[in-house]
Amino acid sequence: MNYDFDVIVVGAGVAGSVAATQLARAGHEVLLIERGVEAGSKNLSGGVFYSRVIEEVFPDFVTQAPIERVITRNTLSFLNERSAVNIDYWDQQLAEPVNAVSVLRSHLDPWLAEQAEEAGVALIPGVKVDRLLREGTHFTGIEAAGEQMRAKVTIVAEGVNSFLAQESGIRPKWPVKHLGLGVKSVIRIGEEAVRERFNLQNNEGAAYAIVGDATMGIPGGGFLYTNKDSVSIGVVLMLEKLTESGLASSDIHDHLVAHPYFAPFLKDGELLEYGCHLVAEGGEPMQADIVHDGLVLIGDAAGFTLNTGLTVRGMDLAAGSAISAARAVDDALGASDYSRLQLNSYIRDYQSTFVGKDMHTYRHAPDFLENDPLMFTKVGPLLADIFYRAYDHDLTPRKHLAAVAKDALAASGIKIRDLVRTGINAIRAL
Repeated sequence: MNYDFDVIVVGAGVAGSVAATQLARAGHEVLLIERGVEAGSKNLSGGVFYSRVIEEVFPDFVTQAPIERVITRNTLSFLNERSAVNIDYWDQQLAEPVNAVSVLRSHLDPWLAEQAEEAGVALIPGVKVDRLLREGTHFTGIEAAGEQMRAKVTIVAEGVNSFLAQESGIRPKWPVKHLGLGVKSVIRIGEEAVRERFNLQNNEGAAYAIVGDATMGIPGGGFLYTNKDSVSIGVVLMLEKLTESGLASSDIHDHLVAHPYFAPFLKDGELLEYGCHLVAEGGEPMQADIVHDGLVLIGDAAGFTLNTGLTVRGMDLAAGSAISAARAVDDALGASDYSRLQLNSYIRDYQSTFVGKDMHTYRHAPDFLENDPLMFTKVGPLLADIFYRAYDHDLTPRKHLAAVAKDALAASGIKIRDLVRTGINAIRAL
């Protein structure tokens, strides 16, 4: 068979651009196809990028890439109707070396695609791939706009929906229990306001993980992180539970934005961006069937996303999966063997790294975060009541903190065994 390229990569997000760059650097002819008019133009997301993995590909990433801020402050917020109980952690060690940065994908993705081009990748933006080509069980390339292009190996990095994988029959449409719906706003408040309102210095940044009233009782969570001169705020909702609730995701998002604890952070802000997108929430089971003859799936298309309650991770796992895939594809090209058996080294590779090990460590997290009956409803109010009773000096005699907690627990209606069960499940899952 005559091939047009050694490798065709579909999707110029983090995973696609990293894989394409690595393979081009290894001397292979690589085509990178992006549906948007430019990389990132269709990507409304962003987030906290745990960036040490991508420094393996771009050693000067933190100083050269269009990052927003270096995250040195992480806050877990139990949000209630009229209160917030926060675990607030700031540490300069998180900047030396840099552990995580906030990014806007509409800025980051074009930079990553540019690095791929500099490495020798042929980039074609503004093209929608219609289907994967195959001969028997072997995938041989793609068809787009009536034109067929063939490659020894095709890498699918088109996101969680992965329409190509569905159309070709290699993966089913994901059940809603494996998906979340993210709704986000980006609100400009100015650089000085970002620093003042979040108690930051220079290019430091803050990230909040929010549970409880943020999602109006629906399993999921809220988030807030600081950009250079703006704030990204929103919710991620378990799609199955959202559908059952009958609530509108936009109303839940607006409920968080208007909350009396978070509203002052956004005061007098200008809405720059508003959008929603699906998020992989299924965990380890979503890595089934990601290797075929002449084909591998990486990043969100392979379900590499982790929500541990404390952190929401996707970009670092996408980059890690892309590095593993590039190594496996490079070996396959060197051996002139593009079979599933040969490409399975991709699975062995990522399973030996933090990508596979973290997916396995937190394999119970999706079930816990979706099904725990107390986490999103009563734990936050209980904590708030304990602190209220501790700090409200109403001229009654003070009690020891243990007695205060016991009284608050009795008033909450939560049974001790249920609270203990939630704690044990949390420890096991997270």
